[in-house]
Amino acid sequence: MESKDIIWSISFLSQTGMGVLGNAFLICLYIFVFLSGHRIRPIDAIVTQLALVNCLVLLLKGIPKTMTTLGLMNFLDEIGCKIISYLYRVARDLSLSMTCLLSGFQAITISPNNSNWAELKARAHKYLTASSLFCWTFHLLFCIYIPWGINGPNYTRNTTEIQNIGYCSYKMSSGFQAFLFGIILSFPDAVYVVLMVFSSSYMVILLYKHHKQMQQIHVTCLSSRASPETRATKTILLLLSTFVSFYSFSCILAVYLSFIKSPPWLTHTSAFLAACFPAVSPYVLISSDSQVIRHCYILCGKKPHIFTWRD
Repeated sequence: MESKDIIWSISFLSQTGMGVLGNAFLICLYIFVFLSGHRIRPIDAIVTQLALVNCLVLLLKGIPKTMTTLGLMNFLDEIGCKIISYLYRVARDLSLSMTCLLSGFQAITISPNNSNWAELKARAHKYLTASSLFCWTFHLLFCIYIPWGINGPNYTRNTTEIQNIGYCSYKMSSGFQAFLFGIILSFPDAVYVVLMVFSSSYMVILLYKHHKQMQQIHVTCLSSRASPETRATKTILLLLSTFVSFYSFSCILAVYLSFIKSPPWLTHTSAFLAACFPAVSPYVLISSDSQVIRHCYILCGKKPHIFTWRD
């Protein structure tokens, strides 16, 4: 085994382990809080689902890639490849949609009571269950095409058109039909990115205006500490930049890999980038949401002292 394969295996294993640990912490925390009878925010249901699908993304991509870089190529048959590829695509798309739903719900929650969103704001929490069920149903059905293009690792027919990723292989697309197919499949992803950019920009503008108003009211109060609005704005921008950057690079590489036969290091890079946001997002949420610390205080039987703009 070459040293670069060892480095890749350590990278995939570390990314998967740290990501699953962070997401599992969020899932267990909210389950314990719910079972202990304390109030759960509507937004916590979205975060829990996001953490769950992020765990699936990391496990379904990280473990196979780790085993592949270690030289274990034939641990899945064709049926196993189809199942793993289908579940990964569903989890990956759900990660996008849940992140978009989280951002949209936040934007509606902090919108002014006299805005155009006032009526929706009053009933937003009632639509969360229906929205989540729609996302799960849509992606389970939308990704049903995935198994048809996936083959086992030993598939050798038409080798010039087959891209082998180690544990599985798939047929590369070509021509105008492939381009049109790629546009259709990437359309939901583009919609999620646009909606998240819009909702996050809307929140940043609202928080900036609120911060300016508070500066005018408390003009004589000077403090070197950043205001809650400033901290919230930085959090939103961090989530947005993390989401857009990782998934943009991942999508560009995925499209590129679907048209040409690529070296192993490029497929490894694409897989690593695809799992970056699921691995990083729980730590962004934990560090930015003081309700997580508040829940920890509650579970430990202590009185919480920390509150946040998302309460």
